[in-house]
Amino acid sequence: MIAYLIRRLLYAVPILIGVNLLTFALFFVVNTPDDMARMQLGVKRVTAEAIEQWKRQHGYDKPLLVNMQAAGSEKLTDTIFWHKSASMFLLDFGFSDDGRSISGEISTRMGPSLAIALPTFVAGLVIYVSFALLMTLFRATALDMAGVALCVVLMSVSGLFYIIGGQFIVSKLWHLVPISGYGEGGFKFVALPVLIGVLSGIGSSSRWYRAIFLEETGRDYVRTARAKGLSELRVLFRHVLKNAMIPILTGVVVVIPQLFMGSLLTESFFGIPGLGSYTIDAINSQDFSVVRAMVFLGSLLYIAGLILTDISYTMVDPRVRLQ
Repeated sequence: MIAYLIRRLLYAVPILIGVNLLTFALFFVVNTPDDMARMQLGVKRVTAEAIEQWKRQHGYDKPLLVNMQAAGSEKLTDTIFWHKSASMFLLDFGFSDDGRSISGEISTRMGPSLAIALPTFVAGLVIYVSFALLMTLFRATALDMAGVALCVVLMSVSGLFYIIGGQFIVSKLWHLVPISGYGEGGFKFVALPVLIGVLSGIGSSSRWYRAIFLEETGRDYVRTARAKGLSELRVLFRHVLKNAMIPILTGVVVVIPQLFMGSLLTESFFGIPGLGSYTIDAINSQDFSVVRAMVFLGSLLYIAGLILTDISYTMVDPRVRLQ
């Protein structure tokens, strides 16, 4: 187990370096440091001196990847990439282009993101699995077909429709919760985003879980359990659900980064000061430091989720052994 974890952690290093390089290259293909200075200074006709001063203040006056004028190791270390990216492996994300600490912003905004993402994840998982088990229990019946039809309808609707429709009906017409914002009494601000998050995922998630459960019901161990006289409910919850945990865990790992990173659309439309809206604002203002930090953090969380998922496989299925 220890050797496996060490190998996976070592594999993560080149992946994170590659993500850093790719993000760095894509960003500077679109914008040069001069373009970034003009945007941050906020004027159309800015002097060359002002641009150079802004670049010096924010560390963009150095070469991008290789400093040919430096000697020795400084050819690589005295560059924008080294000063802006190397420290992230120590979880030091530096400062945004407007001078604020990125680590401080992440720690402040993580709470609102988790306040929405965690209840959405837990409630959604319970509802999706329960609904899928219900359709599996009554498979090939009118109830099953109605459930599948409902899932198709729900997954065919854009997520923006749920957000705008929910704001209009629940907030504007019924006045049950605020239409946007976040503050004291946080429940009333996150109730509608959580409800919309769960509702918008019922269609696709429930159909996916239903397909997994239906595949398991055709296995030999299920036929054996039925031959022993076990009820269909006991077969589903004691055997089918347990043996379907590996694909369920595989799907859950995709959600782990979102628990911390937040939902971009939801936080933007509801005015939630989380990491999702923070990322959107950074993209709009072309703040490379924040975008790079958020991409790196998302990659780190995804890799951590993959490792945790592999470890959890051994807990739900003893046949799986880590080499």
